[in-house]
Amino acid sequence: MRESVMPALQVLRARTEELLASRVLESRDDWPRSVARALSIQLAADDVVRAVVQQARRSGVTWQTVGDALGVTRQAAFQRYGKPIDPRTGEPMNTTPLSGAAELASSVINELASAHWSRVTGRFDSTMRDGLSEDALAAAWAQLIGQSGAFESHGDSEAARAGDVTITNTPLSFEAGDYTARITFRDDQTIAGLYILSPEAS
Repeated sequence: MRESVMPALQVLRARTEELLASRVLESRDDWPRSVARALSIQLAADDVVRAVVQQARRSGVTWQTVGDALGVTRQAAFQRYGKPIDPRTGEPMNTTPLSGAAELASSVINELASAHWSRVTGRFDSTMRDGLSEDALAAAWAQLIGQSGAFESHGDSEAARAGDVTITNTPLSFEAGDYTARITFRDDQTIAGLYILSPEAS
């Protein structure tokens, strides 16, 4: 990513000028290309924000201040713009969530809601298989239904990288209660953690 603000601004300006010129020089009906150019402006603008955040951090600005400016928590700001160093290697850590993690979480939740316990446990890594049986998973889901009624729907998943895994958080709605499904995936798409959290816990 561009860490210097000026190069990032120059790219943003160039992409903006490309869009403006294209609306004059190209067919006005070529909306797919215009949308793609607009998206490139959005990505370039995010690079400008990233460069400014990195410059602010080098100047001693706290993640709390950055988060306040972005309208998010300091942790959310760090997860988006931080550069964590792996204490095991001294190298920058991979902060990119597993591709398709939100879709994976959705499919696991749909399998739980359909009582396909073996499909869910079949996705477990070895540690999860040793710690949570198919019967125990079914019993935990039944306990949720006993407390809050039938499962109704789930919302969009948020995914974030944490070390060697990707953690997804997905809102769940039951007849008489709301929860969050926190599912952790390894890079091979196996499940390393599965929790159903109350709103207070999540």
